[in-house]
Amino acid sequence: MSSVQFSQVIQNLINSETHAPLTNFINNEFVPTANHLDSVNPATGKAWIKIPNSTKTDVEKAVEAAKEAFKTWKNTSVNQRSKLLQKLADLIEEFNDDLAILESRDQGKTVNLARVMDIPRCVQNFRDFATAAKHQTSTSTILEEPVKAINYVKYDPIGVAGLISPWNLPLYLLSFKIAPALAAGNTIVCKPSELTSVTAWVLMHAIKLVGFPPGVVNMVIGEGSSAGQSLVDHPDVPIISFTGSTLIGKKIQESAAKLNKKVSLEMGGKNGAIVYSDFDWNDLSTIVRSAFLNQGEICLCTSRLFVERNIYEEFVGKFVAEAKKYTVGDPTSNVNLGAMNSKIHFEKVKSYIETVTEQGGKIHCGGVQLLDGEFKNGYFIAPTVITDLADNSKCMTDEIFGPVVCITPFDKDDEAIERVNSTPYGLSATVWSRDSKRLLNTANELRVGTVWCNTWLTRDLGMPFGGCKQSGLGREGVHDSLHFYADAKTVCVKLS
Repeated sequence: MSSVQFSQVIQNLINSETHAPLTNFINNEFVPTANHLDSVNPATGKAWIKIPNSTKTDVEKAVEAAKEAFKTWKNTSVNQRSKLLQKLADLIEEFNDDLAILESRDQGKTVNLARVMDIPRCVQNFRDFATAAKHQTSTSTILEEPVKAINYVKYDPIGVAGLISPWNLPLYLLSFKIAPALAAGNTIVCKPSELTSVTAWVLMHAIKLVGFPPGVVNMVIGEGSSAGQSLVDHPDVPIISFTGSTLIGKKIQESAAKLNKKVSLEMGGKNGAIVYSDFDWNDLSTIVRSAFLNQGEICLCTSRLFVERNIYEEFVGKFVAEAKKYTVGDPTSNVNLGAMNSKIHFEKVKSYIETVTEQGGKIHCGGVQLLDGEFKNGYFIAPTVITDLADNSKCMTDEIFGPVVCITPFDKDDEAIERVNSTPYGLSATVWSRDSKRLLNTANELRVGTVWCNTWLTRDLGMPFGGCKQSGLGREGVHDSLHFYADAKTVCVKLS
């Protein structure tokens, strides 16, 4: 395949309303399946393409190809792996704008957001891990007694890695798994969400074009209950990386434990923000953005806001005013928010909003957004701001994963910290204040994986990322991921 043919693959998807069904990717071949599912455009509510509904047999074929390829791929040089990942990054970057269109149509997010965040972060993931793999160092020690010896650590690739990625940031989060798994010398079988498989399928064309050997990268598309579970249960897949809901993550952990598999889980969150009265009001727009970016369909979005009481009324008024400025509609146009990812998810978020009044809460703005024309059946919800709810209400305790935020006042620092920590989740939090001592004291007491102080979603791949409590197991990032996808082996050599 040439870059011209790769471009044609993308254009056929963009321009055709009757595209042939997508396929699995096994051993560098695009393999059709017997059964298919409809993939729906969330903005229109209509199916726009058919995708595979893979079975256990399909997964077994992909694993067998990956297992065979591992025999040689594990011995390729780090430089060779790095070169292929860099070429992959270059190709994705070249088609950034076209891939953004596909990501928007399949996921519901705006094209503008996919163009400036999703696709560029995919490129960065491939580049950063390609570079980091070349500069890994290991520990060594010298013993004098009782035997003179030198010890060093060697990081061995593990084998076939099963990579299961979610629907909210499809290409971005899939690349966050593929890049380190390949850089560390593993072969892979990936299973993207059946709700958002199109850009993953295009990525497989790029994988083949840049020259990855057959069997190194494989993909099966289908429902989690069949394709995903078969991948998790397969005895020849010793390592699983999953990003998604806490409910499914727990099931994966239970299944993987039976075969003592190495598991990384990045799961749900109910992220809190603490806004102290001395915060910089210029940061208000960032706080609003942290609640509603990508329709609130980011695991790191703020869903609970704790505001110091002496500024509470003013804060709510200004926050609501900013939220009302957000436009919702056609994801290809210049709007702030697109559609919720699916009808099921739309109904879920809608149901939470409908419980607010009966729980004594107040809705200041938002709710279901009705559009006309081709978008009349789309899944649109406007930024929704809620106050006056108790901490134990469903909207304050459950992960809604939509453009819904609850705001409540607090009186003392310790109270705010305790209320943020009260949830079983522990993914991230934000703290807003001009007082650096107050910021650090609060950050140190929060039981989460990441605390942002006076900022949000500022990511450094060199730092560990993951959750505490019910939000996850393990950490991801340049160093943490490369270590996760390898087994540390100590070699001890007696010195004569």
